[in-house]
Amino acid sequence: MGTVARDARASLMTACDAARYILECCKSLREFESYMFGSSLLGIGNDFDILIVGPCGEPLSRLKTEFQLAASELPLDVLYMLPAEAEVTEFVAREGCIPLAQLAAPHKMPVQARGLADAE
Repeated sequence: MGTVARDARASLMTACDAARYILECCKSLREFESYMFGSSLLGIGNDFDILIVGPCGEPLSRLKTEFQLAASELPLDVLYMLPAEAEVTEFVAREGCIPLAQLAAPHKMPVQARGLADAE
């Protein structure tokens, strides 16, 4: 029953809605850089791809616990990277990652996500 409810909620959420939900649920994100990437930015796909860049250790453990709660409501695919990894791989630029805070801001939506809000 929980899976059906989660899937129904997720199918109604845009990338912007998901970003707001994640930022609200995962307060530890303040210690990290957080991004969304992939097909969910275009309104397609069956999960939300999230990139987290930041420290390991206790801050990351706290964040992972918070993401477990968020993932009970949304299909999330979360990738964690240390800052050096993100820099060397140029993942953010290469994959067109958009900061969650930018997606969550009501009037500052990136071009990739504008069509999603118009569909609401």
